[in-house]
Amino acid sequence: MTCLFDVRPADAPLIATLFEQSFVEAFGHLYAPEDLAAFLATKTQADFAREIGDPTFHFQLASRDADPVGFVKLGPPDFPVETPPATIELRQLYVLDRATGQGFGARLMDWATAAARATGAEHLQLSVYIDNHRARCFYERRGFTAIASYKFMVGNHADEDLIMRLAL
Repeated sequence: MTCLFDVRPADAPLIATLFEQSFVEAFGHLYAPEDLAAFLATKTQADFAREIGDPTFHFQLASRDADPVGFVKLGPPDFPVETPPATIELRQLYVLDRATGQGFGARLMDWATAAARATGAEHLQLSVYIDNHRARCFYERRGFTAIASYKFMVGNHADEDLIMRLAL
């Protein structure tokens, strides 16, 4: 059974583990080991715990039969672009490989959109790796449009990411 759960401060180690595992599964092959390690070192349990305790961040955990398989995180906008008032950023949406294609991403995205609206946001924005065609199509089907690109740093490696926005 698929379930979504609110994230509590005690879940920070789990969220950190889900983040690292899903990021490495999806993108680890793109980077030199030292760049990947440097990037992952910036996403610590303590960082996730701080964000979970911050009322400007919103998390949701996806689970299948008590097996955590993904999460989504919303937070204040932090992109190097002009951002309209009442905008919230989808900071992370990750699902483990073993659960990809089973609707978890869609359920998390539905929750994120509803949660963004519940905060009073009028826009939801995110970034996506330009060569992640599956994710780009997923967001485009949901109405997101590309508004800019920027360099997303993984260690010393610069990826080109698209910033996409949705009017809520």
